[in-house]
Amino acid sequence: MMVQGERGRPDYVHKAEMPDGFRGLHRYSDGMDDVTRIGEKYAYSVKEALCAADQRGGAAGFIVESVLGCGGLIVLPDGYLEAAYRHCREHGALCIADEVQVGFGRVGTHFWGFETQGVVPDIVTLGKPMGNGHPLAGVVTTREIAEAFNNGMEYFNTFGGNPVSCAIGSAVIDVIEEEQLQENARLVGSWLLNNLQGLMSDFPIMGDVRGLGLFIGIALVEDKLSLMPAAQQASYIAERMKQEGILISTDGPLHNVLKIKPPICFSMDNAKHFVTVLEGILREHYSMPGAFC
Repeated sequence: MMVQGERGRPDYVHKAEMPDGFRGLHRYSDGMDDVTRIGEKYAYSVKEALCAADQRGGAAGFIVESVLGCGGLIVLPDGYLEAAYRHCREHGALCIADEVQVGFGRVGTHFWGFETQGVVPDIVTLGKPMGNGHPLAGVVTTREIAEAFNNGMEYFNTFGGNPVSCAIGSAVIDVIEEEQLQENARLVGSWLLNNLQGLMSDFPIMGDVRGLGLFIGIALVEDKLSLMPAAQQASYIAERMKQEGILISTDGPLHNVLKIKPPICFSMDNAKHFVTVLEGILREHYSMPGAFC
């Protein structure tokens, strides 16, 4: 599929089915007794992509966010990464976890998002929260993989290994530990998720509320049978929240998911204020039909 402003993916890049249990090919609403089977079904799409890559010499690696951000804040189905990584290793492909958005304690229960799936990647990519605003990124891998790049090719980066950046990154990890921000993300995020889910019965436009820790998405729909995406309404709500002094954004391929990703020092008072303001804005729609238009 072509994306506006882009040329599309090259033919040597293979795309697996997005593991969206809400509106994807395999859904939680299908009534499967074991939801892990949904993860395995989606992981089979990874196997199919690997088999397709084998026709051109094999896949180098499989990269996926540990919780899908731009995909619509989708929590991976249970067992997905375990099965997907198994397929990758059977085909000689490296397993790469993208922790740029969800790493460093944001998911609450674990420091890294991939840990929630009980797997160990071959490569982990890190970014944004690593420097708490300071431009800093990193890659973690095994010595064997790192040494494979020691093949005579020269790599140069003006700011690579910058000692100031390293000191900032180290300080960020210290603060996360000393101020127990991972535990804060777990407690506040759990309260926020539960209370947002509690609004769903009053506001049918909220098709799905999902997330881990302080990484939460609200999928807005025109109705819960067709799951028609409510993209216009999502943009309206995000703008109204901004008018109330709260910054959120919209995300997902259908632009209908409200993205809630505050700093992990976000307090319980902040969370209660957030829910109160969002509920008030949602009531505008149901008390004044057409308010979202």
